[in-house]
Amino acid sequence: MDISKAIKLFTSLRAARLKGSVAPHKAILLLSVIQSIEEGEITENKIFITPELVARFKGNWHSLVHGDKFKDNFSLPFYHLKSEGFWHLTTERGKEILLTASNSIKSFSALKNAVAFASFDGTLYNLLREQNNRAILKSALLTTFLGGQLLPNKEYSLFHEFESQILHEPASVYKSEVAASDEEEIFVRGGVFKKVVPRVYNHTCCVSGMKVIATRDIQMIDACHIVPFSESHDDTIKNGISLSPNFHRAFDRFLITINLNYEVVVSDDFIESGIHSFRAFHGKKIYLPNDANYHPSRENLSWHYEQFSRRHN
Repeated sequence: MDISKAIKLFTSLRAARLKGSVAPHKAILLLSVIQSIEEGEITENKIFITPELVARFKGNWHSLVHGDKFKDNFSLPFYHLKSEGFWHLTTERGKEILLTASNSIKSFSALKNAVAFASFDGTLYNLLREQNNRAILKSALLTTFLGGQLLPNKEYSLFHEFESQILHEPASVYKSEVAASDEEEIFVRGGVFKKVVPRVYNHTCCVSGMKVIATRDIQMIDACHIVPFSESHDDTIKNGISLSPNFHRAFDRFLITINLNYEVVVSDDFIESGIHSFRAFHGKKIYLPNDANYHPSRENLSWHYEQFSRRHN
């Protein structure tokens, strides 16, 4: 495949029309994928459904699509681009993509649960690895589907907007924003939470003190909700602590908790052996962020301690 054929593919995308306007979903997704390649977020011919890519799609929509004829639905182009012939979906083993009666993707969760990743034709992906080709194809998409607009010099970042909310908003305000969010935005919020909490705790497990900063974009210290998101709808920093995976699992299962003095409390209701003992940390004060505004709220810690006590008293 050469660049002229790639241009033809990108400028002849099949798209729905509404009141004389062409649906921009496929163009916005392709722009977002190209940018993610440029930013080093996509480094192989596997396009995963990540919070970063969904946030970039929504950010580009915010900057380039005007009016309310169409909704910024990430699932639609990610699924329907497969009809163009150069975009392929690989499903998770044994999973089937759930569709509506009109053969459209049923929901974002249906897409994410069934699809492992998308990929381009190999020759097209190789073209997209070259900066000049990316610039030509971005221009073709903008001209054909978005009225010749230019991408803004400063990209609108939904990631940064949600990060500010997580760090600075009261839980009550944040929960109201979550209530107004669609499932794609909630997915992005969860991704931001997973990055922000370890960073605030200096990539250190607040119980064990283990510090791991991976040289690649791999999380080795987990962000843990104190009150589960399914109950609280609260991703604010005061409902988060950083834990290594083994302590995260123990915390989620109420085998350990943290009291109002920020001390670790370990249950007696399990047997352990080996050199890495949970009980070695019983009574130990947890590591806290330098900024007291980011400390876990006592209300959240109290909830977790009460749940722990009911199970072990």
